[in-house]
Amino acid sequence: MMNKSGAKPIKHLRWYIGGLLFLSTVINYIDRQTLSVLAPYIKTEYQWSNADFAWLIIAFRVAYAFGQTIAGRFLDRVGTLRGLSLTVAFYSVAAMLTSLATGLRSFSLFRFLLGAGEAANWPGATKAVSEWFPKRESGWAVALFDSGSSIGGAIAPFLVLWIFHTFGSWRPAFIITGTLGFFWIILFRKLYRRPEEHPRLSEEERRDILTNRADTTSSANPDENKRMSYRTMLALPQTWGYIIGKGLTDPVWFFITDWFAIYLVSKGHRLEESLLAFWVPFVAADIGNFAGGGFSSWLINRGWSVGAARKLVVTICGLGMTLLIPTVFTNSYFWLVACFAISTLAYAAFSTMLLNFPADLFPTHSVASASGLGGTSAGIGTIIATYLIGQISDRYSFEPILIAASLIPLVAMVAVLVLIKNGKAMEEGILNRI
Repeated sequence: MMNKSGAKPIKHLRWYIGGLLFLSTVINYIDRQTLSVLAPYIKTEYQWSNADFAWLIIAFRVAYAFGQTIAGRFLDRVGTLRGLSLTVAFYSVAAMLTSLATGLRSFSLFRFLLGAGEAANWPGATKAVSEWFPKRESGWAVALFDSGSSIGGAIAPFLVLWIFHTFGSWRPAFIITGTLGFFWIILFRKLYRRPEEHPRLSEEERRDILTNRADTTSSANPDENKRMSYRTMLALPQTWGYIIGKGLTDPVWFFITDWFAIYLVSKGHRLEESLLAFWVPFVAADIGNFAGGGFSSWLINRGWSVGAARKLVVTICGLGMTLLIPTVFTNSYFWLVACFAISTLAYAAFSTMLLNFPADLFPTHSVASASGLGGTSAGIGTIIATYLIGQISDRYSFEPILIAASLIPLVAMVAVLVLIKNGKAMEEGILNRI
């Protein structure tokens, strides 16, 4: 059956959009993980200490942190289609240019450029979810695209090490992984439009999306379609609950993605023999994305308020992240893998709830901006954590870092529970209350 545009509708088109967002996140993480996987080899070649390597991560994080706020505003201004197309092209070029690096300074420059481009992925994907998904499905949709981080992290060691051993050099790995983004742009530009104007969307699905998505503001009222100012956002306790939550939990995940290979080597495990250990926490995180998003959506469909459903998952998972502490007391391959797996599962479910909050609380025209504020907070927290990790691991060990990574998320849990209120602010969007 044809829709009004004369084109044959694609059934469940919103999930094809979700699949594209997932693929974008997978590619995003493969590109950034290429350096982390190759770190033990590159560190040896250039004789870097952990503190030296930390500066590479910091270069990426500085651009990524402040780039998220800039990218969020940029995406709200130019739209999801144009914004993500441009930023994915930018970071794909930056990833390929890393093959030209010759030392700490040039590596830092290319990592800075990569971080600046990759900063748009989460604000852009969050904005797309707010445009395309009914509220009852937003938890699943966010879980789908966010799971790309763990899938990309799991694929990266196999792909990157295969390229490294095939070519006998680390440089081709950056070139080959960097090309993936351009294939994604072709698919994205062919399929993506806003649901209001998509020619392949059925009228039934269009009605469902426009009636039930998280953004309930009416496009008939121009005042409701204005982007909220940062001053307005930062005056709200809900915004600070989201900002603090991201700032204190994301460093835990980035500790794992940036330092796990080096940590395994420090525990006496050869990287080639420990691919399973590297892989399992990322798969566990993938399960956590869907467990958190699915459980909250299940609760909402059974009558729980959006806020109560999200907060129950936050509470359970804040406690679950404390299981990094037992890794301090063992070198056992099995127990290291198990503890990291459970902790990353809990982190991913927690993160999925945080990523839902901008769409829960803000209208579509401001979702990317709100998401960018949280991303900047996460970036600043990660920059501080990265510097401390490099210094502490060189002077002492990774043990104090693991204890802190277990306990700090509890503060994030409390901030979310106290500052993000339940009720109409979650059900109808915060814009209707200001």
